Amino acid sequence: MWIAFSFGSALFAGITAVIAKIGIKNVNSTVATALRTIIILIFSWLLVFITGVFQEIGDISGRTLLFLILSGLATGASWLCYFKALQLGDVNKVTPIDKSSTILSMLLAFIILGEPLGVLTVVCMLLIGVGTYLMITKKQSEGSATGKSWFVYASMSAIFASLTSILGKIGISDVDSNLGTAIRTAVVPIMAWVMVFVTGKQRELKGITKSSLAFICLSGLTTGLSWLCYYKALQDGPASVVVPIDKLSILVTIAFSYFILKEKLTKKSLAGLVMITAGTLLLVI
Repeated sequence: MWIAFSFGSALFAGITAVIAKIGIKNVNSTVATALRTIIILIFSWLLVFITGVFQEIGDISGRTLLFLILSGLATGASWLCYFKALQLGDVNKVTPIDKSSTILSMLLAFIILGEPLGVLTVVCMLLIGVGTYLMITKKQSEGSATGKSWFVYASMSAIFASLTSILGKIGISDVDSNLGTAIRTAVVPIMAWVMVFVTGKQRELKGITKSSLAFICLSGLTTGLSWLCYYKALQDGPASVVVPIDKLSILVTIAFSYFILKEKLTKKSLAGLVMITAGTLLLVI
């Protein structure tokens, strides 16, 4: 079942990127991130009460709570960087870099969690790495931002995302995945809203259109669904396999960005996408 949950996470995560791109088109990325965290927080805690695992909160050890909080902080940092990158660059350029966190996650899983790292795994990591490089080509769609700031934010997003996976794996080792997800989710809105007020962006809340707000909220809902599937899979399966499957969301994202956002793929980018997909599927097999 953990494999099914991993693919469910990939599906919802892939949809999220495109929906969020539409929602933050005319909205500050930090404000948009803060708004969507409210939806995710409500959604995650609602499931905790529905599944009846709330009473287990008193049994959580201090160590588990610490790692869940650290995972939440890493998630918040990853989101802030990711949605800033999405606002500045094309989805089909930002997403591959963000998904390259797979490589770092597998290395950390080997070093920290003691998960095996064989020859096939290394080959798959190389495929994903080279594929990611090939996908970072000249921008093809009109209206893309110039410069490399989107690349910096996307890279930082990948680093924090990999830390999220490892810290989350440790944090949910002895707690129900729904409860663990809800606890770590509670940290993210606090971090996001602090950033909103520190940067003085709270004034922009009044200028958000109903359309943008709807897409932001919808992206929060799909993120919540992705998280619940992801951390259920992470609780039952190895991080070195769950994380790569989750990163297959790139296929969903690229497909949606092509048909909905009209972002084009060059032959070089397509070759990179094939390599990333091949490397990921070989890890699962």
